[in-house]
Amino acid sequence: MIVLSEDSQRTSGRDAQSMNITAGKAVAESVRTTLGPKGMDKMLVDSSGGVVVTNDGVTILKEMDIDHPAANMIVEVSETQEDEVGDGTTTAVVIAGELLDQAEELIDSDVHATTIAQGYRQASEKAKELLEEKAIDVSAEDRETLVKIAATAMTGKGAENAKDKLAELVVDAVLAVRDDDGVDTDNVSVEKVVGGSIDNSELVEGVIVDKERVDENMPYMVEDANVAVFDGALEVKETEIDAEVNVTDPDQLQQFLDQEEEQLKEMVDQLKAVGTDVVFVGDGIDDMAQHYLAKEGILAVRRTKSGDLKRLARSTGARVVSNLDDLEDDDLGFAGSVAQKDIGGDERIFVEDVEEAKSVTLILRGGTEHVVDEVERAIEDSLGVVRTTLNDGKVLPGGGAPETELALELRDFADSVGGREQLAIEAFADALEVIPRTLAENAGLDPIDSLVDLRSRHDGGEFGAGLDAYTGDVIDMEGEGVVEPLRVKTQAIESATEAAVMILRIDDVIAAGDLKGGKVGDDDGDDEMPPGGGMGGGMGGMGGMGGMGGAM
Repeated sequence: MIVLSEDSQRTSGRDAQSMNITAGKAVAESVRTTLGPKGMDKMLVDSSGGVVVTNDGVTILKEMDIDHPAANMIVEVSETQEDEVGDGTTTAVVIAGELLDQAEELIDSDVHATTIAQGYRQASEKAKELLEEKAIDVSAEDRETLVKIAATAMTGKGAENAKDKLAELVVDAVLAVRDDDGVDTDNVSVEKVVGGSIDNSELVEGVIVDKERVDENMPYMVEDANVAVFDGALEVKETEIDAEVNVTDPDQLQQFLDQEEEQLKEMVDQLKAVGTDVVFVGDGIDDMAQHYLAKEGILAVRRTKSGDLKRLARSTGARVVSNLDDLEDDDLGFAGSVAQKDIGGDERIFVEDVEEAKSVTLILRGGTEHVVDEVERAIEDSLGVVRTTLNDGKVLPGGGAPETELALELRDFADSVGGREQLAIEAFADALEVIPRTLAENAGLDPIDSLVDLRSRHDGGEFGAGLDAYTGDVIDMEGEGVVEPLRVKTQAIESATEAAVMILRIDDVIAAGDLKGGKVGDDDGDDEMPPGGGMGGGMGGMGGMGGMGGAM
């Protein structure tokens, strides 16, 4: 009996598992060489010729044109990691790929996928418990540790040469916007400027608006400014219904124009009456209103983005008003200086010298656009980990130390678990060691020697012992200041486990059409999947890579 349409394709049993596992492993393999301080970069070229050079795991996977549904599950792991923690995306994906690799060996040994899934879940829960127990407490007052965490997140990225200075800026920014509700990094605005070097980057305790004053006759700079934030338009409102007015006399037309002018003057008078020196307007400003504002010496900015309006309000203490009739003097914010300045050839409005700025701006400089973009990605990771540390208050040593410790502890735990799940837990332990092994490989070190040294030190009770990728020595990572938030590791393990388990439990793939199996760099994706669900092509059915032309 034929149930599926002729265009459908069905792959079931071991073939389906093998197909999905291969696709997941291929995704992990594509970012594996970017891991760690000696990780390499990828050049991604899209179909229109746009180029991105990065070693940020989530950016690479977003830019790649991945078609295979199982491969996309692994991409989701990186996106979840980015959203939840802001860093550790490559770690999460590499662990997920290794869990699939280990599971494949167990399946070949006739261990059922459900048993493996059960063992993986037990191992994941135990791993998170162990990490919670061994985590190091850190507080907001421990600035030195926060700076080290920020610097660790930037290691191996384009910003590494200036990581010490940038780490200080990141910590200053996060501490400035921190309040009773925690840390919202949306209040840290990032402005990119091409020109100068990364060392020229700076933190402005206030807001930079990428606009100019609307009239040349307005002041360039206002000191001790009362700031109004108006989410509306300084224009005469149009009627909501279509109306037609017949003018029979030129005097009538002049009356209309005079009335409009009077309305605009009243708006400006309302701003002046409450003591406004600077006004940021969310919509347009009529030419006549601009004239009156300039006449009164008020600096005005139009079409300010809603996000900027919120940041201005938070920074200056103003209240966003949507009706000028409601504007009172206590709705105004205060800034010591509001000025139009030139930065990198662009004129922007700087709102500075505000008391307890709860909204700040990082100005990132770099020699080229690609450099600035990569610095921005490094800064976003760094902001994420400092925020997470402040919210959770717990960190772990880096350099593969937690993974090595977990591998040892989980092997002991496996002995206490009966049944075939024991094999899955041991496989989970082996999978975690992919992190120190990859760190060693990417640094040009012997991974076997490095793992043996790490295991030996952890056997001796040194939880903080990790691999120094620069020297090849096993050192105390906590002592060296190489630390990262606890949640980076727990989230990576949790997401990787869930994705691996979901893929392993699939034993039937029913596709409405052909699942294409293009090779890496094969834009047309025309390699049909072989009969029986073989993966066809080196990237395991991941489709073309958006015009990458074999760049990887």
